[in-house]
Amino acid sequence: MANSTDNFDRRANHLLRSIRLCGGCVPLHRLQFQFSDSVIQTLLDKELVQLQNTGRGFLLEIAKDF
Repeated sequence: MANSTDNFDRRANHLLRSIRLCGGCVPLHRLQFQFSDSVIQTLLDKELVQLQNTGRGFLLEIAKDF
């Protein structure tokens, strides 16, 4: 049986794949209902993704170094 860490990693990987499929960036408000804040925050802390303020909202995009 998978533990919660495996499930968390699976959700984080799914989020990264989803961002890649959307061209590398996606509006943050579109993700907040699909992914928990903790998954998004963990990817931000690991510097795998970054936030960009567009003036009309926030974009979550894959970090340039990643």
